[in-house]
Amino acid sequence: MESHVPVYLKTFDEGVLGERAAQARELLKGCCLCPRNCGVDRTAGDIGFCRSGSRAVVSSFNAHFGEEPPLVGRFGSGTIFFTHCNLLCNFCQNEDISHGGLGQDVTTDQLAWIMLELQRMGCHNINLVTPSHMVAPILSALVSAVEKGLRIPLVYNTGSYDSVETLRLLEGIVDIYMPDFKFWDPAVAQATCAAPDYPDVARRAILEMHRQVGDLMIDESGLAFQGLLLRHLVMPGSQAGTEEIMTFIARNISLDTYVNIMSQYHPCGTARNTEGLNRRVTPEEYRAAVRAAKVAGLHRFAR
Repeated sequence: MESHVPVYLKTFDEGVLGERAAQARELLKGCCLCPRNCGVDRTAGDIGFCRSGSRAVVSSFNAHFGEEPPLVGRFGSGTIFFTHCNLLCNFCQNEDISHGGLGQDVTTDQLAWIMLELQRMGCHNINLVTPSHMVAPILSALVSAVEKGLRIPLVYNTGSYDSVETLRLLEGIVDIYMPDFKFWDPAVAQATCAAPDYPDVARRAILEMHRQVGDLMIDESGLAFQGLLLRHLVMPGSQAGTEEIMTFIARNISLDTYVNIMSQYHPCGTARNTEGLNRRVTPEEYRAAVRAAKVAGLHRFAR
Protein backbone atom coordinates (compact mmCIF):
# COMPACT_ATOMS: atom_id res chain seq x y z
CA MET A 1 0.00 0.00 0.00
CA GLU A 2 1.27 3.47 -0.87
CA SER A 3 2.36 5.52 2.15
CA HIS A 4 1.26 9.14 2.29
CA VAL A 5 3.34 11.53 4.37
CA PRO A 6 1.36 14.12 6.39
CA VAL A 7 2.00 17.65 5.17
CA TYR A 8 2.96 18.90 8.63
CA LEU A 9 6.18 16.84 8.59
CA LYS A 10 7.68 18.99 5.86
CA THR A 11 6.43 22.14 7.56
CA PHE A 12 8.06 20.95 10.78
CA ASP A 13 11.37 20.13 9.07
CA GLU A 14 11.45 23.61 7.55
CA GLY A 15 10.91 25.22 10.97
CA VAL A 16 7.59 26.70 9.88
CA LEU A 17 5.41 24.68 12.26
CA GLY A 18 7.16 26.16 15.29
CA GLU A 19 6.83 29.65 13.84
CA ARG A 20 3.11 29.21 13.25
CA ALA A 21 2.62 27.93 16.80
CA ALA A 22 4.36 31.04 18.13
CA GLN A 23 2.22 33.30 15.94
CA ALA A 24 -0.97 31.64 17.19
CA ARG A 25 0.11 32.08 20.82
CA GLU A 26 0.67 35.78 20.19
CA LEU A 27 -2.87 36.09 18.82
CA LEU A 28 -4.21 34.90 22.18
CA LYS A 29 -3.02 38.14 23.81
CA GLY A 30 -5.81 40.06 22.07
CA CYS A 31 -7.69 37.07 20.83
CA CYS A 32 -8.70 37.26 17.19
CA LEU A 33 -8.37 33.58 16.34
CA CYS A 34 -12.00 33.35 15.25
CA PRO A 35 -14.55 35.79 13.79
CA ARG A 36 -15.90 36.71 17.24
CA ASN A 37 -12.76 38.89 17.59
CA CYS A 38 -13.25 39.21 21.35
CA GLY A 39 -9.88 40.92 21.84
CA VAL A 40 -9.37 39.49 25.34
CA ASP A 41 -5.96 38.43 26.65
CA ARG A 42 -6.40 34.69 27.03
CA THR A 43 -2.78 34.33 28.22
CA ALA A 44 -3.70 36.46 31.26
CA GLY A 45 -6.73 34.35 32.12
CA ASP A 46 -9.32 36.53 30.42
CA ILE A 47 -12.06 34.70 28.52
CA GLY A 48 -14.24 35.74 25.61
CA PHE A 49 -17.26 34.22 23.87
CA CYS A 50 -15.76 30.71 23.80
CA ARG A 51 -14.94 30.87 27.53
CA SER A 52 -11.47 29.42 26.90
CA GLY A 53 -8.07 30.39 28.24
CA SER A 54 -4.65 29.65 26.82
CA ARG A 55 -4.69 25.91 27.53
CA ALA A 56 -6.64 23.31 25.62
CA VAL A 57 -9.59 21.75 27.42
CA VAL A 58 -10.37 18.19 26.32
CA SER A 59 -13.64 16.41 26.97
CA SER A 60 -12.56 13.01 25.66
CA PHE A 61 -10.44 11.20 23.11
CA ASN A 62 -10.93 7.82 21.49
CA ALA A 63 -10.87 5.70 18.38
CA HIS A 64 -14.16 6.74 16.80
CA PHE A 65 -16.01 4.48 14.38
CA GLY A 66 -18.99 6.75 13.68
CA GLU A 67 -17.22 9.14 11.33
CA GLU A 68 -17.25 8.98 7.51
CA PRO A 69 -15.87 5.71 6.06
CA PRO A 70 -12.71 7.31 4.53
CA LEU A 71 -11.69 8.45 8.02
CA VAL A 72 -12.63 5.33 9.98
CA GLY A 73 -10.98 2.47 8.09
CA ARG A 74 -10.29 -0.59 10.20
CA PHE A 75 -9.00 1.01 13.39
CA GLY A 76 -11.03 4.20 13.68
CA SER A 77 -10.54 7.93 13.52
CA GLY A 78 -8.53 9.31 16.44
CA THR A 79 -10.95 11.93 17.74
CA ILE A 80 -10.05 14.59 20.30
CA PHE A 81 -13.18 16.38 21.52
CA PHE A 82 -12.35 19.90 22.65
CA THR A 83 -14.49 21.59 25.28
CA HIS A 84 -16.27 24.93 24.70
CA CYS A 85 -17.10 26.36 21.27
CA ASN A 86 -17.06 29.62 19.35
CA LEU A 87 -20.56 29.05 17.93
CA LEU A 88 -22.68 27.67 20.79
CA CYS A 89 -25.63 26.59 18.65
CA ASN A 90 -28.84 26.35 20.65
CA PHE A 91 -29.49 22.83 19.32
CA CYS A 92 -26.03 21.39 20.04
CA GLN A 93 -26.09 17.64 20.61
CA ASN A 94 -23.03 17.95 22.85
CA GLU A 95 -24.43 20.73 25.01
CA ASP A 96 -22.68 19.52 28.17
CA ILE A 97 -19.33 19.92 26.38
CA SER A 98 -19.86 23.04 24.28
CA HIS A 99 -22.09 25.04 26.64
CA GLY A 100 -21.48 23.29 29.95
CA GLY A 101 -17.69 23.14 29.84
CA LEU A 102 -17.36 19.42 30.56
CA GLY A 103 -13.68 18.56 30.22
CA GLN A 104 -10.22 18.93 31.70
CA ASP A 105 -7.43 21.41 31.10
CA VAL A 106 -4.42 19.75 29.50
CA THR A 107 -0.85 20.95 29.11
CA THR A 108 0.99 21.04 25.80
CA ASP A 109 2.77 17.79 26.66
CA GLN A 110 -0.47 16.11 27.69
CA LEU A 111 -2.19 17.06 24.44
CA ALA A 112 0.83 15.80 22.48
CA TRP A 113 0.63 12.54 24.45
CA ILE A 114 -3.04 12.16 23.50
CA MET A 115 -2.16 12.50 19.81
CA LEU A 116 0.61 9.92 20.14
CA GLU A 117 -1.61 7.55 22.13
CA LEU A 118 -4.27 7.62 19.40
CA GLN A 119 -1.56 6.82 16.86
CA ARG A 120 -0.33 3.97 19.08
CA MET A 121 -3.89 2.59 19.19
CA GLY A 122 -3.77 2.29 15.40
CA CYS A 123 -6.06 5.22 14.54
CA HIS A 124 -5.71 6.36 10.94
CA ASN A 125 -5.72 10.09 11.70
CA ILE A 126 -5.89 12.72 14.43
CA ASN A 127 -9.40 14.20 14.27
CA LEU A 128 -9.58 17.58 16.01
CA VAL A 129 -13.25 18.11 16.90
CA THR A 130 -14.33 21.75 17.45
CA PRO A 131 -10.80 23.16 17.12
CA SER A 132 -11.43 26.77 16.01
CA HIS A 133 -10.90 28.32 19.45
CA MET A 134 -8.04 25.92 20.30
CA VAL A 135 -5.71 26.52 17.35
CA ALA A 136 -2.90 27.94 19.50
CA PRO A 137 -2.57 25.05 21.99
CA ILE A 138 -3.13 22.54 19.18
CA LEU A 139 -0.18 23.88 17.17
CA SER A 140 2.08 23.96 20.22
CA ALA A 141 1.17 20.35 21.05
CA LEU A 142 1.66 19.30 17.44
CA VAL A 143 5.27 20.50 17.52
CA SER A 144 5.91 18.32 20.56
CA ALA A 145 4.04 15.33 19.10
CA VAL A 146 5.97 15.45 15.82
CA GLU A 147 9.25 15.56 17.73
CA LYS A 148 8.15 12.36 19.46
CA GLY A 149 7.06 10.54 16.29
CA LEU A 150 3.55 11.57 15.20
CA ARG A 151 3.10 10.46 11.59
CA ILE A 152 -0.63 10.25 10.75
CA PRO A 153 -2.87 12.79 8.94
CA LEU A 154 -4.39 15.72 10.79
CA VAL A 155 -8.15 16.36 10.41
CA TYR A 156 -9.63 19.79 11.21
CA ASN A 157 -13.27 19.03 12.12
CA THR A 158 -14.99 22.40 12.32
CA GLY A 159 -18.34 24.20 12.32
CA SER A 160 -16.82 26.59 9.73
CA TYR A 161 -16.91 29.69 11.90
CA ASP A 162 -13.23 30.18 11.11
CA SER A 163 -11.31 33.28 10.09
CA VAL A 164 -9.33 33.05 6.85
CA GLU A 165 -6.32 34.57 8.65
CA THR A 166 -6.25 31.73 11.20
CA LEU A 167 -6.79 29.13 8.50
CA ARG A 168 -3.72 30.47 6.70
CA LEU A 169 -1.69 29.65 9.81
CA LEU A 170 -2.78 26.05 9.21
CA GLU A 171 -1.68 25.86 5.57
CA GLY A 172 0.80 23.04 5.16
CA ILE A 173 -0.24 21.63 8.55
CA VAL A 174 -3.80 20.31 8.15
CA ASP A 175 -4.16 17.35 5.77
CA ILE A 176 -7.95 17.03 5.77
CA TYR A 177 -10.45 19.80 6.40
CA MET A 178 -13.90 18.62 7.50
CA PRO A 179 -16.15 21.70 7.69
CA ASP A 180 -19.85 21.62 8.49
CA PHE A 181 -21.63 24.27 6.43
CA LYS A 182 -24.55 24.84 8.78
CA PHE A 183 -26.77 27.70 7.57
CA TRP A 184 -27.31 29.84 4.49
CA ASP A 185 -29.68 32.41 5.99
CA PRO A 186 -28.15 35.05 8.32
CA ALA A 187 -31.43 35.25 10.25
CA VAL A 188 -31.27 31.54 11.09
CA ALA A 189 -27.62 31.89 12.11
CA GLN A 190 -28.54 34.80 14.37
CA ALA A 191 -31.41 32.91 15.96
CA THR A 192 -29.46 29.71 16.58
CA CYS A 193 -25.92 30.89 17.42
CA ALA A 194 -25.91 34.71 17.56
CA ALA A 195 -23.70 34.88 14.48
CA PRO A 196 -25.53 36.56 11.58
CA ASP A 197 -22.25 36.73 9.68
CA TYR A 198 -21.93 32.92 9.77
CA PRO A 199 -22.99 32.28 6.13
CA ASP A 200 -20.44 34.75 4.76
CA VAL A 201 -17.73 33.54 7.13
CA ALA A 202 -18.37 29.90 6.23
CA ARG A 203 -18.28 30.58 2.48
CA ARG A 204 -14.92 32.33 2.73
CA ALA A 205 -13.53 29.75 5.14
CA ILE A 206 -14.48 26.74 3.00
CA LEU A 207 -13.07 28.39 -0.11
CA GLU A 208 -9.78 28.84 1.75
CA MET A 209 -9.79 25.27 3.02
CA HIS A 210 -10.30 23.93 -0.48
CA ARG A 211 -7.58 26.20 -1.84
CA GLN A 212 -5.16 24.63 0.60
CA VAL A 213 -5.98 20.93 0.24
CA GLY A 214 -8.23 20.44 -2.83
CA ASP A 215 -10.79 17.69 -3.26
CA LEU A 216 -10.73 14.68 -0.96
CA MET A 217 -8.16 12.09 -2.01
CA ILE A 218 -8.65 8.47 -0.99
CA ASP A 219 -6.04 5.73 -1.32
CA GLU A 220 -6.51 2.20 -2.61
CA SER A 221 -7.41 0.96 0.88
CA GLY A 222 -10.30 3.44 1.11
CA LEU A 223 -8.63 5.86 3.54
CA ALA A 224 -8.59 9.61 3.01
CA PHE A 225 -5.16 11.23 3.24
CA GLN A 226 -5.75 14.78 1.98
CA GLY A 227 -8.51 17.15 0.90
CA LEU A 228 -11.89 18.60 1.80
CA LEU A 229 -14.76 16.56 3.25
CA LEU A 230 -17.90 18.67 3.62
CA ARG A 231 -20.65 18.01 6.14
CA HIS A 232 -24.15 19.48 6.16
CA LEU A 233 -26.80 18.88 8.79
CA VAL A 234 -30.34 18.97 7.41
CA MET A 235 -32.67 20.99 9.63
CA PRO A 236 -36.47 20.96 9.95
CA GLY A 237 -38.38 23.19 7.59
CA SER A 238 -35.37 23.62 5.30
CA GLN A 239 -33.95 26.16 7.75
CA ALA A 240 -30.37 25.18 6.94
CA GLY A 241 -30.76 26.34 3.34
CA THR A 242 -29.57 23.05 1.90
CA GLU A 243 -30.39 23.85 -1.73
CA GLU A 244 -28.47 27.13 -1.66
CA ILE A 245 -25.50 25.57 0.13
CA MET A 246 -25.22 22.67 -2.30
CA THR A 247 -25.49 25.03 -5.27
CA PHE A 248 -22.72 27.19 -3.81
CA ILE A 249 -20.47 24.17 -3.28
CA ALA A 250 -21.06 22.88 -6.80
CA ARG A 251 -20.48 26.25 -8.46
CA ASN A 252 -17.70 27.70 -6.31
CA ILE A 253 -15.82 24.82 -4.69
CA SER A 254 -15.92 21.70 -6.87
CA LEU A 255 -18.38 19.25 -8.38
CA ASP A 256 -16.07 16.56 -6.95
CA THR A 257 -16.56 17.73 -3.35
CA TYR A 258 -17.08 14.76 -1.03
CA VAL A 259 -20.29 15.51 0.90
CA ASN A 260 -21.97 13.98 3.91
CA ILE A 261 -25.60 15.10 4.14
CA MET A 262 -26.59 14.30 7.71
CA SER A 263 -30.07 13.44 8.94
CA GLN A 264 -29.53 13.16 12.69
CA TYR A 265 -30.84 16.57 13.78
CA HIS A 266 -32.88 16.38 16.95
CA PRO A 267 -33.87 19.20 19.30
CA CYS A 268 -31.46 19.69 22.16
CA GLY A 269 -30.78 22.61 24.48
CA THR A 270 -33.14 25.57 24.12
CA ALA A 271 -34.15 24.34 20.65
CA ARG A 272 -36.51 21.95 22.44
CA ASN A 273 -38.69 24.95 23.23
CA THR A 274 -38.16 26.89 20.00
CA GLU A 275 -40.88 26.82 17.38
CA GLY A 276 -39.58 25.31 14.14
CA LEU A 277 -36.57 23.68 15.82
CA ASN A 278 -38.44 21.47 18.29
CA ARG A 279 -38.87 18.45 16.02
CA ARG A 280 -36.79 16.00 14.05
CA VAL A 281 -36.24 16.14 10.30
CA THR A 282 -38.80 14.12 8.35
CA PRO A 283 -37.72 11.43 5.85
CA GLU A 284 -39.08 13.56 3.00
CA GLU A 285 -37.09 16.60 4.16
CA TYR A 286 -33.94 14.49 4.12
CA ARG A 287 -34.69 13.03 0.69
CA ALA A 288 -35.28 16.55 -0.63
CA ALA A 289 -31.87 17.61 0.69
CA VAL A 290 -30.14 14.74 -1.09
CA ARG A 291 -32.03 15.55 -4.29
CA ALA A 292 -30.90 19.17 -4.04
CA ALA A 293 -27.28 18.09 -3.86
CA LYS A 294 -27.66 15.82 -6.88
CA VAL A 295 -29.48 18.46 -8.89
CA ALA A 296 -26.62 20.85 -8.15
CA GLY A 297 -24.29 18.31 -9.78
CA LEU A 298 -22.58 16.85 -6.72
CA HIS A 299 -21.94 13.13 -6.90
CA ARG A 300 -19.52 12.05 -4.14
CA PHE A 301 -21.54 11.22 -1.04
CA ALA A 302 -20.73 9.48 2.24
CA ARG A 303 -22.25 6.03 2.38
